[in-house]
Order: sequence, then C-alpha cells, then structure tokens
Amino acid sequence: LCDAEVALIVFSNRGKLYEFCSSSSMLKTLERYQKCNYGAPDTTVSTREMQSSQQEYLKLKARVEALQRSQRNFLGEDLGPLSGKELEQLERQLDMSLKQIRSTRTQYMLDQLTDLQRREQMLCETNKALKRRLDEVTPANPHQGWDPNPHGVSYGRQAAQQQGDGFFHPLECEPTLQIGYQHDQITIAAPGPSVSNYMPGWLA
Repeated sequence: LCDAEVALIVFSNRGKLYEFCSSSSMLKTLERYQKCNYGAPDTTVSTREMQSSQQEYLKLKARVEALQRSQRNFLGEDLGPLSGKELEQLERQLDMSLKQIRSTRTQYMLDQLTDLQRREQMLCETNKALKRRLDEVTPANPHQGWDPNPHGVSYGRQAAQQQGDGFFHPLECEPTLQIGYQHDQITIAAPGPSVSNYMPGWLA
C-alpha cells in the first residue's frame, strides 16, 4: 500500500472542484490509470495473432518457392531432381499451355480478319455511294470523240506546200522560146542599146 498512488476528485453541486493526489501530478496519475485499464495488451490474444501471422508467412514463403521452382522447370532448368512421373506431368502441362497459346493466337487472327472484312465492306459501300453520286452529276449525253488535231490534213498540205516551195525553184525567163522551130530560123540580137525589129515567126 505504500507504493500505491491515490487520486481523489470531488465535484461539488455548486461547481467547485476538489482534488487530492498522493503523487506530484494528477495528470500523471490519470495517464497511468488509463494505461493500466484501457491500454494494457492482452498477452493471450497477442500470442495467438503472432503465431497465426508466422504460419501465414511460412505458407506464403513455401508457395513462392514452389512457384519459382515451377517457373524454372517450365524454362527447362533444374530438371535433374524431378522423377519420371513429374517430368510427364510437366510435359502435359506444357502441351496444355501450347494448345492454349495457339488457340488464343488463332482467335486473335480471326478477330483481325473479321475486322478487316468489316472495313472492306464499309469501303465497298462508300465506293458504291460515290459512284452513284458521280453518275448523278455526270450528264446523260454520250461522250463525243475528240479530234486532237482537226487541222491535220491542212497542216500536211501546208507542210507539203512548204516543202514543195523549198524544193522547186522558179525558172528564170529565157529570152527565146524554142518550140517547133529549127535552130537556124532563130536570130539572136546583138547586145546594145538598139532594139531589133525582128519578130519571131511564132509571133507573126
């Protein structure tokens, strides 16, 4: 009893407060009281919770180790300690995994093909709509043939004429014309300023 701490609080009807404490501070005594009554841990419950947590930790640790070992086995590692039965089971698991992977890949490709077909159908419908609009805008008269060079014939004639003008040179006027007459019947006038009174026979 000598080590006990005593605290007394008296509330009066008139609003007065009376307190008594064997220690130096009433607050410290109240804190110790609260710790002893409300904050005291239950050793039995704490021990059970600790054991449960430890068991859960051990289970999780064993599961993680098993998953890591299975992963290494799937990668072809650490196969030495496995027995024949375990190897067969591993092979079946790998076959099932491959089938699942192939099935998923096939489904993915089919989905892509369906999407492409849907896009193709949309493009075809759009193309048909554009073609109908183009037919509505285009006039109904048949398209007449267009001659790229309607003056081709005249151009050829002009070219031929130009070539002919360049090839055939104009003949120079001869002073005498010999048609149906003998050479001895034609008299050539001598050069000079005088004019001859001779008239050719074909002008007489």
